[in-house]
Order: sequence, then C-alpha cells, then structure tokens
Amino acid sequence: MRPYILAEKNWDALKEEKIELAILPWGATEAHNYHLPYSTDNIESDLIAAEAARIAWEKGAKVMVLPTIPYGVNTGQRDIYLDISINPSTQLAILSDIVDGLNHQGIFKLVILNSHGGNDFKPIIRELGVKYPKMFLSVVNWYQYPCLKDHFENPGDHAGEMETSLLLYLRPELVLPKELWGEGKEKKNRISAFGAGWAWTERKWPLITKDTGVGDPKLATREKGEKFFSALTNRIAELFIELCSTSQEEMYE
Repeated sequence: MRPYILAEKNWDALKEEKIELAILPWGATEAHNYHLPYSTDNIESDLIAAEAARIAWEKGAKVMVLPTIPYGVNTGQRDIYLDISINPSTQLAILSDIVDGLNHQGIFKLVILNSHGGNDFKPIIRELGVKYPKMFLSVVNWYQYPCLKDHFENPGDHAGEMETSLLLYLRPELVLPKELWGEGKEKKNRISAFGAGWAWTERKWPLITKDTGVGDPKLATREKGEKFFSALTNRIAELFIELCSTSQEEMYE
C-alpha cells in the first residue's frame, strides 16, 4: 500500500493526514500506431505521477496522486475506431468538481499531470482560478520536457521513438513486435502558416497518418525509456517538493 496513491489508501490511514499537494494524472483513450495500446497515455501519466510522487514523498513532501482520468479531448480523431473523446466543456465540468472538493477539504494545491496533447488545460485553469481564488492550479505537460533531445534522436509526436521507448520499459508486454510497427509518417498542412506555428487548426487524424502514429518509432529501445523515465520523474518530483514547501504568497520574488 503506497501512502501517496489515493486508490490504495484507506480512511483509517488518511483521517489524520495533512496533504499539501494533490496530483491528477490525465490521459486519453486513443490508437497509438499499430504497436502501442489505446491506454498508452494513461499508462504514462499514471506511472510517471506515481514514481515522481514516491520520490517526493520519501523526501518529506505530503503529496497524493488521485485516480487517473482515462479520457481526453480527441475531437480530431472521431473517425479512428474506438478513439474515445470528451469535449473541453466536459473536461471543465470534471475538473471543476474535483477542484471544488479539494477546496472544500483544505487541499489548496493541484497539479494536473497531462499525457495528451489534445488536452488544453490553460483556459480551464484560468476560469477555475477566478472561481476558487484559494486554489493553486497548475498543469505539467510531461511530454514537453525540455531535455527530450538528450534522450532521443527523433522523439516524435505520437507513438514515436519517445513513447515507444517508454512503453518498452513500463509495459513491454503490451508492445507488439518491431516488425509490426508502423512508420509514423505525417502529412503536413499545405497552408504554410499552420506549419510555421503562428496559425493553428485541429489536425484531422485520418488525413495526416496512415497508422495513427506521428513520428518514427524504429530507434526506440527499453534502455532509452528507462533513462528518460528516471530523469523525468526526478525532475517532476523536484517540482512537487518545491510546491509543497512554498506558500502561494511566496511564489514570486
């Protein structure tokens, strides 16, 4: 029974506990090339949150990992069979109820550990921050970790070298043999402004990729996944520790 995982705790152990920081892993249910499971984002967010929380807890930080939310915004993937999408408004409703509960119980710090690029929590956090001024709300998009290039030659955007390496380390039994991996080729938008990044439109997944992957996974290895997981979770743990030990009034200097 891990003391920092809510799903494994019981009331007797928690009734006198004082938690400083709640962590909410948030993933998605979607195809990941031919070779990775639909639960890839959930596995990643769940295990990254748990390991970072373990490190932080063992250094004295009072953190608690909430159960992972397994559905994300996949509106551009509605035609990919059994990709399950929730709307941003649904995300707002779910998060609003969670934040309301934490606020009521005196847990005023929350980190959303996000595994899915279609989940955009910034506008939601802005709205809830006004409604719950005592709450400190933040999001970690772990896949934007700035040192990806230190670990991978071509990390990829979706089921590429980085995610495949992680799953080879975290859940190798769910990864199909290498000869079945798709190439992860992505068709780019013909309109240059979208490619340059100063204009945005949602990608229509069936039009941009044959195998649902974006990024070539062929250089992925278990060893890369293990090293990256260790570096990433240690860095996130540092953030958790800092958040626990810093009051909201002391956030700025």
